[in-house]
Amino acid sequence: MKKILVVDDEADVQSLFTQHFRKEIRNGEIEIFFSLSAQDAIDKINGPLQDVQFVFSDINMPGMSGFDLLKELHLGPGLKKYKVFMISAYSDSLSIQMSKELGVEDFFTKPLDFSSVKNVIKSEQE
Repeated sequence: MKKILVVDDEADVQSLFTQHFRKEIRNGEIEIFFSLSAQDAIDKINGPLQDVQFVFSDINMPGMSGFDLLKELHLGPGLKKYKVFMISAYSDSLSIQMSKELGVEDFFTKPLDFSSVKNVIKSEQE
């Protein structure tokens, strides 16, 4: 089973992920966890979700940003413990460049194209 952590301060993102992955959740293919802040995500990854495989993080959040989250988790270009994907309403070149420098797999803009999100999750081997 693939474990996914979605980090976004917008609570409606949780219902969107749950709705679009309803079939996969019901079939036991994936399990999705949610954090409304970067600090909560860090606590979960360092605790009960140490085996999470995918992290989808918003960039702009109050307190710690998505970039701060990556730095805190010590993610860098050579570290591949998690497959990390950034989510943002803005697709400016600086955000995309910073994401790549921090070892992010891919960058998704809001509103999310959930077929693309599903493709990256399904393409990864267990």
